[in-house]
Amino acid sequence: MDSEIEQPKLAFDHFDLQKPLADAIKKIGFEYCTPIQAQSLVHTLQGHDVTGKAQTGTGKTAAFLITIINDLLLNPIKEERYIAEPRALIVAPTRELAQQIASDAQLLTYGCNMSVVTLVGGEDYAKQNRALDAKPVDIVVATPGRLLDFMSRRDLYLDHVEILVLDEADRMLDMGFIPQVKRIVRATPAKESRQTLLFSATFTQDILNLSEQWTYQPITVDI
Repeated sequence: MDSEIEQPKLAFDHFDLQKPLADAIKKIGFEYCTPIQAQSLVHTLQGHDVTGKAQTGTGKTAAFLITIINDLLLNPIKEERYIAEPRALIVAPTRELAQQIASDAQLLTYGCNMSVVTLVGGEDYAKQNRALDAKPVDIVVATPGRLLDFMSRRDLYLDHVEILVLDEADRMLDMGFIPQVKRIVRATPAKESRQTLLFSATFTQDILNLSEQWTYQPITVDI
């Protein structure tokens, strides 16, 4: 029986990342990419849409956060920005996952001068709204229900979203969130005008159909 050929490890400094982000990665102590990071960053850093098949704990969160942060640093907005118009949106099925993603985002944006806001149910709406209103927001991490609350009250606008991440799409499907997610996606720019990254632990026909609706010429990464 052939033993699996060990893939050479890919270091983060293989990628030409913006310096504040590269510094934050070093500060955290990340040196080498996990397989999902190595295989997806090659495409996502070039602006391609990706559908990634990956379990929790594979490092996919850092893969999409690095993509977002690098892109926002690379393309600073010169003109005046409005409050409550995020440049990147990450939608996750549960409050715990959204909070974990946001806490990773705080670490990776260290020294990058970016605002990360978490919008999840079960927490104080007014407090989350104040965080949105404090300064222009770069990255919003949200659960579908709370995100729709903010949209319906016109406390948040998604028409300037440059990068959309849909994490654990299969769990969102199982939890009955897809109608809500469809409404959210419709509120963002057309798929040709944004970068979309969709991650799922399984690729059922339903997930493939949704991926086709939401992504533009995606590259599939399967770990």
